[in-house]
Amino acid sequence: MRVLLAEDSGVMRKIISRGLHSLWVEEIVEAADGAIALGLFEKENNFDLVLTDWNMPNMNGLDLVKAIRATGSKVPIMMITTEAEKARVVEAIQAGINDYLVKPFDQNMLQEKLDRVLPKAKS
Repeated sequence: MRVLLAEDSGVMRKIISRGLHSLWVEEIVEAADGAIALGLFEKENNFDLVLTDWNMPNMNGLDLVKAIRATGSKVPIMMITTEAEKARVVEAIQAGINDYLVKPFDQNMLQEKLDRVLPKAKS
């Protein structure tokens, strides 16, 4: 299982990475902003899941989602963000995310969302 994690906060990247490793993810490729994440996605294009923050410098998470979907990719994408307003959630869903997780969250919430997005990933 390969995950692309786009998150500008180094501390948050560590927290999410630790949570993913403790579940079932073998490899996590980290990006500090959406532009770096898009470059990695276009170069490698073999990710099983993309996790992205919304608010990042250079390219935000919503623009990253749109760019990934513009390639025709069906890779599952989950937005992990503090943006919890209903209009923002709807906007992200319309852009092509598969699920949404609001910060702060705990390990159980992360696992529940991942199980929903990737129900067969652990089998």
